[in-house]
Amino acid sequence: MCGIAGIVAHEDITAKLVDSIRNLEYRGYDSCGVALMNGSGVISVSKNVGAVDEVSEKENFLKMSGNIGIAHTRWATHGNVTKANSHPHSSGNKAFTITHNGIVSNHDNLRTELGKKGYKFKSGTDTEVIVHLIDDQFKKLGSVESAFVNAMRKLEGTYAIAMITAHDKGKIYCSRMESPLLLGVGSDANYVGSDFNAFINYTKSAVFLEDGEYAIVTHENHVVKKIATGKTVERDVQELQWDLEMAQKGGFPHYMLKEIYEQPQIVHRALDIDGAEIREMAKAAINQKNFFITGVGTTFYVAQIGQYYFSNYAGITPMVISSDEFRFLAQVDSKSLVLAISQSGETYDTLSALRHAKARKAKTAAIINVMGSSMARMVDHLVLQGSGPEICVISTKAALAQMIVLARIALEAGVMRKHITAKEAKTKEKELRKLPNAIDKLLNEQSAFIHAIAKKQSNIRHWLFLGRGRYYPVARESALKMKEVSYVHAEGMPSGFLKHGTIALIDDDLNSVVFTPTEDEKDLFKLTLSSAEEIRARNGYVLGIRFKTKLKQKLPFSDEIVLPKTPSFIAPFLQVVVAHLLSYFTATTLKRNIDRPRALAKSVTVE
Repeated sequence: MCGIAGIVAHEDITAKLVDSIRNLEYRGYDSCGVALMNGSGVISVSKNVGAVDEVSEKENFLKMSGNIGIAHTRWATHGNVTKANSHPHSSGNKAFTITHNGIVSNHDNLRTELGKKGYKFKSGTDTEVIVHLIDDQFKKLGSVESAFVNAMRKLEGTYAIAMITAHDKGKIYCSRMESPLLLGVGSDANYVGSDFNAFINYTKSAVFLEDGEYAIVTHENHVVKKIATGKTVERDVQELQWDLEMAQKGGFPHYMLKEIYEQPQIVHRALDIDGAEIREMAKAAINQKNFFITGVGTTFYVAQIGQYYFSNYAGITPMVISSDEFRFLAQVDSKSLVLAISQSGETYDTLSALRHAKARKAKTAAIINVMGSSMARMVDHLVLQGSGPEICVISTKAALAQMIVLARIALEAGVMRKHITAKEAKTKEKELRKLPNAIDKLLNEQSAFIHAIAKKQSNIRHWLFLGRGRYYPVARESALKMKEVSYVHAEGMPSGFLKHGTIALIDDDLNSVVFTPTEDEKDLFKLTLSSAEEIRARNGYVLGIRFKTKLKQKLPFSDEIVLPKTPSFIAPFLQVVVAHLLSYFTATTLKRNIDRPRALAKSVTVE
């Protein structure tokens, strides 16, 4: 995520603008910058790598001045973390300056076209393409509004954009497409922000932009229009009843989407958990004769993913039991370790499993998200995952963090047991460190495409989610997400299971999703494709979620979501995020209650 702030007023707004991006710093933290325009129409830009206060001091933000400005906090996507790549970006003649969130998927083609016209690029960002495109359109049309709108119509992908220009002093132009942006309406100034926090200190009045809309904001008023038609949209100003929950939503339409977009940062946090805690948990796992992992619902599937990582990288296969069945199946004693997975640390069934284990003198452990919860106080060994509050009932970021923690424990256990070398473990840890960038790239580049597929297939009422090996629990967790949030029937199973009965269901009323391994996982890759072929041979629809390969022949998919070449160690985690988006967009198309699905609770504390 990145943060945009903008203010237009009569008086100098420099200090307010810096405060605004300081409030947005949680959305982006590797670089920041401000652009301010004075009464003569001269735009000054100052930016650099670092946190807001650090860069403000280094670049003397507060010594700048202007009554209209835009600012940005960045978490790098296109282009490395450099001063040149920091926002805002200006046209060559410095007449146009913009900030931008999201990713323009056709930026390469636009860059080539603009290059042929003589435009020079100073950064590696897709954002710079936008500002040159606006300048190019202005040269043709002579109207700032027409140039801005025409440029927006040429963009593909996701964006939230704010622009100031010397050709139309006193106005901020802004637009939105699948990236949050809203207006703040004040008595002596007006505001633009990625979320409420951009102007929470100055006004409680807000206007929400929808996808495909743009706005022109002055210090006295604002107008909202459709990008496609240019027609004015009547949009009420809403008086926000500020509370913590509303402020936390961050401009996203739902907490679920916000929490999906937080996953890159959440993975960073899971990777930054003290190694001593991970080693202690790994030692506990290998020092007991019997090793159990338990959870229920999503955390059961998290446990199953962990089972594969322990088997593959530590050479031990823990018994994974759903915590609601644990008392009736698990034979635990003083030589056992029971590792519980829970987001809240208060899940009734999982607490019951731990009590059952403790009554039989077993050692206990937990990976949870809430400090001071019942499980945190109960167990012998604890890892707090530090994912922060997860407001949506559907668990996304917390579940992914738990998967990462289990993978780390498995690697540590593997080294302790000499199943893998320290060098091999270090290689896998480096691959894990690449995951946040991979997720961020996926969220920004593939969201619109996944949305289109979800919308096209939203009439389907029955789904099969199929995978093999580590991709099997991914399939099960993905099917659960579809059921929970969209109320659509979905079933997750091993793809090899398909031909043993379930293939009889293949018809026009059932879709299949196949989680395809990387090409390097040769046997898994071939076996998974054979299952897809079996469905296609019966005229069934197959959505393939796959990674780029060297193969030239067409793969057996009706539609496909193609991810960049990815190390097999982290590939399942990336596919989990795809499934989150697919379920979310299916649910929004069907107009479900996203954050509070019917009959579900965040923490199930009853039997």
